[in-house]
Amino acid sequence: MVPDQRIHEHPAASADWLRAARTARWLSVATLAWLGVESTLGLAAGLAAHSVALIGWALSALVEAAASLIVLWRFTGARTLSPGAESTARKAIALSFWLLAPYLVIHVAYDLGEGYRATPSVLGIVVTACSLVGMPALGIIKRRLGRRLASAATSGEGMQNLICGAMAAGVLAGLWLNTLGWWWVDPAVALMLAAVAVREGKRAWRGHVCSH
Repeated sequence: MVPDQRIHEHPAASADWLRAARTARWLSVATLAWLGVESTLGLAAGLAAHSVALIGWALSALVEAAASLIVLWRFTGARTLSPGAESTARKAIALSFWLLAPYLVIHVAYDLGEGYRATPSVLGIVVTACSLVGMPALGIIKRRLGRRLASAATSGEGMQNLICGAMAAGVLAGLWLNTLGWWWVDPAVALMLAAVAVREGKRAWRGHVCSH
């Protein structure tokens, strides 16, 4: 079915809406590629430096990738114009937030129990710095697309990107401040982000698409 026919059958789906849906889909594909590189390099840096903070950050990309896959599924084929697909996708996004929150808490508890501290790593600093710059930009764009599409799933994916950027900032801060003896910064940031993930999961489940 060509776009004009789909717009005719679904008046709410304007040409601008369909363009935004295509943008959301391709941004999810780009995010998946980014996360693949980011996670691989982050794991390599974490293992080389024996940094659980870096390893944990790299593994958290798996949850974020799940959010991108959900949005990609949502805006592919006939699901693009399906209210049912949006409902399923936003609930799946909410579940991904609720997976991220306990992961962060368990990760912090494990680090504290084992006495691990973030250690300097040039590769780790480069990778997390790139994420700190790129992920918030992606997140902001997706949050705006979410409002245009009235898609809580897209907004939720954008929030996952923002959390990823914030986690990168926490890892960077931990790597630096640990040299000053402020080892508690990294776990404190992680716990704060876990609380944000729980809140955003609730918002996604209820279908809230506006950011504050």
